[in-house]
Amino acid sequence: MQTLSGITHRDPEILSGIAVFVGTRVPVKSLFDYLEGGETIEEFLHQFPSVKREQAIAVLDAAYKTVETDAPVA
Repeated sequence: MQTLSGITHRDPEILSGIAVFVGTRVPVKSLFDYLEGGETIEEFLHQFPSVKREQAIAVLDAAYKTVETDAPVA
């Protein structure tokens, strides 16, 4: 499974400990909010240029693998 070490982190001094992309103050939740709202990953990256494309893809990959691993076998 994809590890998020080095991609995201939590620090009580940054946004009260909300998970953010490493090297930024951008909450990981913002990526999912953008996608849920119908925006593209490119639009998210344009709005948050401090987030690297590789970071966003790694978060999405980890989320996918978590869902895939937890899904019951039919």
